[in-house]
Amino acid sequence: MACSPLEQFAIIPLIPIHIGNLYLSFTNSSLFMLLTISLVLLLVYFVTLNGGHPVPNAWQSFVEIIYDFVPNLVNEQISGASSMKQRFFPLIFVTFTFLLFCNLIGMIPYSFTVTSHFIITLGLSLSPFIGITIVGFQTHGLHFFSLLLPQGVPLPLAPFLVLLELISYRFRALSLGIRLFANMMAGHSLVKILSGFAWTMLSMGGIMYLAHLAPFLIVFALTGLELGVAILQAYVFTILICIYLNDAINLH
Repeated sequence: MACSPLEQFAIIPLIPIHIGNLYLSFTNSSLFMLLTISLVLLLVYFVTLNGGHPVPNAWQSFVEIIYDFVPNLVNEQISGASSMKQRFFPLIFVTFTFLLFCNLIGMIPYSFTVTSHFIITLGLSLSPFIGITIVGFQTHGLHFFSLLLPQGVPLPLAPFLVLLELISYRFRALSLGIRLFANMMAGHSLVKILSGFAWTMLSMGGIMYLAHLAPFLIVFALTGLELGVAILQAYVFTILICIYLNDAINLH
C-alpha cells in the first residue's frame, strides 16, 4: 500500500497528557523542538568551552559564521543608535538559529520538520509581532498610529488608507507564518513524491535500468534545492522581523 506524502507531517503523541479538557501531550513535534534547542545549546557550549580554539575547527567556524552574520543583518536592516540595535540582537539571533536548525534537522530522513506545521510557524511569527507592536508604542506612544497613515495623503483618502494599512499591518504576522510553513511543507512533499516514484522506477529493472536512475538524480538535485530553501527561509523570516522592527522604531 502506497504511503501518503503527508504522513511525514503527522503529529504523534509520545506521552499522552490530559488535564481536564486540555490536551497537553508531549508529541514528536515537541521532541524535535526540544532536540533542536538542546543541539544548539550543546554546540555553542562545546565550541565556546575554554574560550574556543585558536585555530577554529569546522564546528567553531560554523558557529562564528552565524554569530557574525546576525549582527551584520541587524546593523543593515535596523536604523538608529548602536545601543538600540543591541537590545534586539538576542531576539534576532535566537530566532534565526532556531529556525535554521529546525529546517536543517527536518532534512534528515525519518526526522520531523517542525516548521512544516502552520500552528508552529504562526506562533513563531505572532510572538515577535506582538513584541514589535509593544516596542512601537513604548518608543512613540500614540504617535505610533502614524505608521498607518503615510505622509502627504489627501484627507478624503485617509480613512481608506488607514483601513488598508491596518489590514496590511495585521497580516504581517500571518504572512510570515504562512510563507515558512508553505515552503517547508511543499518542498518536503515534493521530495517524498519523487522519491517514491524513483524507487518504483528502479524496482522495475529490465533493460531500461540505467534510465530508471534518472528520477534518483532528480531527487538528489531537488534535495539540494530543498536544503537551500531551508536556509533561505530562515534568512527571509529573520530579515522580515528586522524590517518590521525598523518600521516600529523609526516609523518608516
